[in-house]
Amino acid sequence: MMRNDVPPGKGQCDIRLQVDNEAEVTLRGDTVNIRTIAGRDPRDDGSECNEPLPFNDVMGFNFEVRDSRGDIRLMSEPSRRTGGAAVVYIRDSSGGEGRYHFRISWNMAGAMPPPVMPPPRRDPDRDRFMWNDVIQFRGEGRGTATFDRAPVRLFGVNVDIDRGRKIVVVFRMEGGRTLQFSGIVVGREGGRLRADVVSDDRVRARGMMYLSVDDRREVNSVTIDADNGRDRMHVSWDRR
Repeated sequence: MMRNDVPPGKGQCDIRLQVDNEAEVTLRGDTVNIRTIAGRDPRDDGSECNEPLPFNDVMGFNFEVRDSRGDIRLMSEPSRRTGGAAVVYIRDSSGGEGRYHFRISWNMAGAMPPPVMPPPRRDPDRDRFMWNDVIQFRGEGRGTATFDRAPVRLFGVNVDIDRGRKIVVVFRMEGGRTLQFSGIVVGREGGRLRADVVSDDRVRARGMMYLSVDDRREVNSVTIDADNGRDRMHVSWDRR
């Protein structure tokens, strides 16, 4: 946000969308995810933030509707339980696209610190790890992915996480094909990571991913339960 009208010490996000019918909007960190429930996919109409939304509990949280022509309401506030997600429901029944603008604000001084990714092991003779580098994990194993069809076998997996906590997970399947998920890491307990992800295939299934990794940059296990509002996807993979 290239503006100077936000008071010091305050975080603010103005989300502006064109919505046709019904959608669920999730703001987490510096990412806005929109799940289309009915109608055409919503379009961004100039959303902006001056700071990423904290990943845990925040103080002084406020939700304000600035412009709408239908139903808009806050479904959940950001908290440690929700992985820092603010979820807003919009329903526009007037036909065609309607403009919606809501503002989320919080006190930055009262924000809980976001989860910190562990620094990778490096050879002391090599260059120092840079903050904009990507942490990479790899694994060879076996697993399956099911989504309204016969299970598909999975083999190797590659996991890339950047310092903005954005994650890309790619499974190798039979015939040289791949199954990819992308999203953001929302929690960590030791070597166990939790990420909000969406599949990058035609089904666009979204859900929570749980990964187990070790200090050798190896992936031990991955599980995902996701859906696209109609059908469910389940992924289970283990290192072997």
